[in-house]
Amino acid sequence: MSHPATEGDARRRAGLTLFGIVVAVLGLTAALVAVVVAHSAPGVSSAPTRVGPAPTAPRSEDWAAAAENALAGRPMLALPAQAAQPQVMTTQAAGPAITLPQPTLTAGRWIPGGFPASAEGALAQLKALDEAGMRGGDPQVYASAYRDLSLPGAPDPGSTGLSAVLRSFRSHAGLADTGIVPGLEVTYQVTHGLIKGSTDTGRYAVVCVLGELSVGYQGRTISAGVGDCQAMRQTATGWWISPGALAAPASSAWPGSADAVNAGYRELS
Repeated sequence: MSHPATEGDARRRAGLTLFGIVVAVLGLTAALVAVVVAHSAPGVSSAPTRVGPAPTAPRSEDWAAAAENALAGRPMLALPAQAAQPQVMTTQAAGPAITLPQPTLTAGRWIPGGFPASAEGALAQLKALDEAGMRGGDPQVYASAYRDLSLPGAPDPGSTGLSAVLRSFRSHAGLADTGIVPGLEVTYQVTHGLIKGSTDTGRYAVVCVLGELSVGYQGRTISAGVGDCQAMRQTATGWWISPGALAAPASSAWPGSADAVNAGYRELS
């Protein structure tokens, strides 16, 4: 004969769930490190051995694509996993604060847009994308946001570092792969960023954001510093995730820490 669950059983189950959330958040940094390692792991060179006559000179667009891919793939500073955990803030800075422009398109949009044709505009667009897509901690929602702001030929959202972080988090916490989790609150607040570089007279830019990923459950909140880099393309309608190579994984550090400064992140205003 089965017995109804006691209040103590309920508390234990809640505690186990909360423990799972804690373990998952602490494991976020492991997922970030895994993304960096996988991206930078040495392998067989993709360059074929040339046989026969030398190829003809590449077209100008081939040179442009090569330059863009090289910029996107250039590795960022590798940091230990503990760099992403809350830590003492530093009084040093990697440079003056970056002033982000305001969006001009907000009505009826879940991701603000209409940022100007500047590297700061690209950075502001990535901030808006990531904060909207990460809200709730659902990989499917993030993928939808990413696709909404991607041009044809852009990398798959599942290949990005933020997608890997969300999938790892939910797996470690014993949650369903996607969907709403009652009582779970996940936010990503971007506070710092950097401009890795640009080509094509500024129409192509690789930018990185750094923010605090916070997970709240049953009145307790746990946070980690998470970074994201993306290659952005400016068109007549604004900034978009660009076709071509996926940007190298971002450095992940606690915002405002010495590690974040060493990685080149500057405060956003």
